[in-house]
Amino acid sequence: MKRKFLSLLLVTACVLSLAACGSKKDDSSSGDSGNKKEDTLVMATNAEFPPYEYYEGKDVVGIDADIAAAVADELGMKLKIEDMAFDSIIAAVSSGKADIGAAGMTVTKERLKNVDFTDTYATATQVIIVTEDSEIAGPDDLTGKKIGVQLGTTGDIYADDIEDASVERYNKGFEAVQALQQGKIDAVIIDGEPAKEFVKEADGLKILDEAFTEEEYAIAVKKGNDELKDKINDALASLKDSGKLDEIVGKYISSDSDK
Repeated sequence: MKRKFLSLLLVTACVLSLAACGSKKDDSSSGDSGNKKEDTLVMATNAEFPPYEYYEGKDVVGIDADIAAAVADELGMKLKIEDMAFDSIIAAVSSGKADIGAAGMTVTKERLKNVDFTDTYATATQVIIVTEDSEIAGPDDLTGKKIGVQLGTTGDIYADDIEDASVERYNKGFEAVQALQQGKIDAVIIDGEPAKEFVKEADGLKILDEAFTEEEYAIAVKKGNDELKDKINDALASLKDSGKLDEIVGKYISSDSDK
């Protein structure tokens, strides 16, 4: 009887041992899965901002997309782009749904409350688009006017400071430009390079010579994630030194682009 009982105990021990081994193997497998996730750099953007990000067929392309891909390559990672509303990007980065935000995004005090930014990778201007017969000749003439902006952009932020102006907010930049063409608003404040693209495709519009503001673009990362920020800064420095950064920008923006 004792022998049978001892045999039963041995069998039970072996089964438990095998189960433990199986559990350990499963943990190891889930660890591999986690590593695969860590090998992907998720970029949040708004693909309505040519030439920085826009659709070419089903793919998001542009300056930011190429720079992010080059940074990911420097880090030994693969890039995954998530397209969303511009004013959702900061929240996506803050919550960890995205690793970085790259969308022609200007560093502002307000944004720095929620995310950190890498070193600057491009400089830009906010410009004013008006109809060719408009009496608006510069920023001072925007007082009391109806102005269109893209929701959540720096144009949106700065437009609030214009005296007696009425600000109309749109989810996409081209929607503001369409509203201008339709006579619903008096002017559009938007980033310079996208403005060139919009005006090129629209009849009867022009960009004023005097810039509304000058600013710098950087990549947003989760607040406190200094490790990722430092890695991206090192990658950006490497891309600058090698000339790759200028090559990417030059691919989309020629030095003699018409205003």
